[in-house]
Amino acid sequence: MVVGCSSFSWAQPGSTVLFDDDWRFHKGGSLSAEQIQFDDSKWSVIDLPHDWSIEDLPGTNSPFNPDAISSVSGGFTTGGTGWYRKKFTIPAGQNDKKVFIQFDGVYMNSEVWLNGAFLGNHPYGYTSFVFDVTDKIKFGSENVIAVKVSNEGENSRWYSGSGIYRHVWLRVADPLHVTTWGTSVTTPSVSESSAMVNVKTKVNNDGSSSSLAVIVTSLLNSAGVEVAKVKTDYAINAKAAHEFNQDLIVKTPARWSVESPTLYTLITEIYNGQVVTDRSETKFGIRTISIDSKQGFLLNGKSLKLKGGCVHNDNGPLGSKTYDRAEERKIEILKASGYNAIRCSHNPPSPGFLNACDRLGMLVIDEAFDIWTVGKNPYDYHLYFNEWWQRDVDAMILRDRNHPSIVLWSIGNEIPGMEDPKVVALAKQISDYIHKLEPTRLVTAAVNGLTERKDPFFSALDVAGYNYAAGGDHNQKSLYELDHTRLPNRIMFGSESYALEAFDSWMNVVDYPWVIGDFVWTSFDYFGEASIGWRGYLQEQNFYPWNLAYCGDIDICGWKRPQSYYRDALWKENQISIFVKAPQPSFEVNPKRESWSKWHWHDVVTSWNWKGYENKMIDVDVYSSCEQAELFLNGKSLGKKPTNRSTQCIATWQLLYQPGELKVVGYKGKKKVSESILRTASEPVQLKLTADRNEIKADGQDLSYITVEMVDAKGVRNPTAEDLVSFEVQG
Repeated sequence: MVVGCSSFSWAQPGSTVLFDDDWRFHKGGSLSAEQIQFDDSKWSVIDLPHDWSIEDLPGTNSPFNPDAISSVSGGFTTGGTGWYRKKFTIPAGQNDKKVFIQFDGVYMNSEVWLNGAFLGNHPYGYTSFVFDVTDKIKFGSENVIAVKVSNEGENSRWYSGSGIYRHVWLRVADPLHVTTWGTSVTTPSVSESSAMVNVKTKVNNDGSSSSLAVIVTSLLNSAGVEVAKVKTDYAINAKAAHEFNQDLIVKTPARWSVESPTLYTLITEIYNGQVVTDRSETKFGIRTISIDSKQGFLLNGKSLKLKGGCVHNDNGPLGSKTYDRAEERKIEILKASGYNAIRCSHNPPSPGFLNACDRLGMLVIDEAFDIWTVGKNPYDYHLYFNEWWQRDVDAMILRDRNHPSIVLWSIGNEIPGMEDPKVVALAKQISDYIHKLEPTRLVTAAVNGLTERKDPFFSALDVAGYNYAAGGDHNQKSLYELDHTRLPNRIMFGSESYALEAFDSWMNVVDYPWVIGDFVWTSFDYFGEASIGWRGYLQEQNFYPWNLAYCGDIDICGWKRPQSYYRDALWKENQISIFVKAPQPSFEVNPKRESWSKWHWHDVVTSWNWKGYENKMIDVDVYSSCEQAELFLNGKSLGKKPTNRSTQCIATWQLLYQPGELKVVGYKGKKKVSESILRTASEPVQLKLTADRNEIKADGQDLSYITVEMVDAKGVRNPTAEDLVSFEVQG
């Protein structure tokens, strides 16, 4: 059971409390800060999640610094070392209980102490970890937890953030309790009439004597009505554990799908005699998945093409702080733009992210690593891989395995040396380990440099992730076709693709069952890899003040960019949008951009404000899935053009610029089915504020995103306005 701090009851069995509020923070070194008596009264008071890399640097009003060690990779943000401390009390009456502290994610190299005693360290910044602190808790008096976080040196290829950027939890449990992440729910048999739900539950007896553990497992449907129940008992010896294996039958199951993401709730209760010693809830979905090269990807027996995008860890202006609402909003926006699948690049996401995917119906590729034994930066995870990879895989699989949204496990991205037999052997070792740990899903990885020399590496995988395979020339056979001729049983998907090659990338998915989907780099923009979407590679220090990658379909604030509207035309019916090719570059162009650096999009804008270009030629692009598009300038038709596969869903007009209204109408046959309009805006005279949610919870965690637009007297947004706006928040 998970509750908030204010409602936490020590009487509840197996209670878990959100441990995010009232921490103290200091950026920099601090001698003896792990000791109980250390004076932290001058430290900042903060709530978690927290990311110091997105905070303004001292003496400035910006977190960005051209001299930052992270450079272009980290978006010119600053890492370093930080300390966290928190004081808390557990009542004396709980001294017969077990106490656990769980960190959902700390970036990176965290070291944790309780009451001055060292609990342990955790190098990887993206996996969750738990400490049993029972023997170090002082029941009935004040306890002090201290966390040192070291994000030093060049250790990431993107913006990672710094600090305890995900939730922390405190769990108090009876000695007879369910192990952390000890519940596994699968649905091995599903039909219209019934589903078998298999539940494996690992129970620990940390008591001093044997206990007859009774486990009662109940299933509730989405309305909270109990639909199945089973009871099992087993005598567990002292200081031992036992895994219960139970089957339940659900009649006429509501299956989880992208369109209807129905969730069931598993209630687990552990009894010692008549006393409930532990209680937990697990959300899950009843669904089936199958993937092969002949039928492709099947969800509940129905073919589904993965309309995918890669997503990095950060939440834009929040940095890497993973508020649940920020994670949920990200999924809502992607769903609204037609996505049904996300690749978590290149690390496991937050639990809140996966919970949102479960609720909203978004498929997920859960990815473990960007690095194995060979680093991509001097101080990245390769320093810890050999010692830690198995524990970090455990953390990902055991924590995430009950999420119905997850359909594939990915063991890595663009791992160096994939042609090396030692790397191939390691790929097989990791894949085999995951299959043993969680056999219901297939294993993949994202592979670049696609040649036949990668075949041995692919042979260690179930599904082949192809990075940038489309080639961009629809007149020639794609690599997907050529490789299928060689290896007809290989299942493939575009694990990364360029937005510029969206048409060819998606047509390969449409045409070939063995290509199960395509994942654009990226669906959502992110900090770091600064300006690969405009200035491109090779990157230089003088890219500052760019701090965004600027390559997302959705921009850093959650607004659709032009390439997202083009994807609408590829993925949805009756879509139409209008863009103007900027007569002058929107930003300074990099004359040295490499030809292979194609993470940008065409320089087009949603503006019909071109003062000084009257009666000069302007190019207009229309993205459309309608059969035809007709362009109008101030009410006068400029003719119809086809917008279909033969035109790659694009129509282009050249016209003389005149202020006023530019409108495009989409037709299916002779019927008008959609339209898009650009209007010339006058000088802005007012601000328009739109909140995505007008009411939020007063819990220190909820968020409302407010869009601020500069509009003219008629309410038309002026896209060229650059007025300075000051914000003040009260209440």
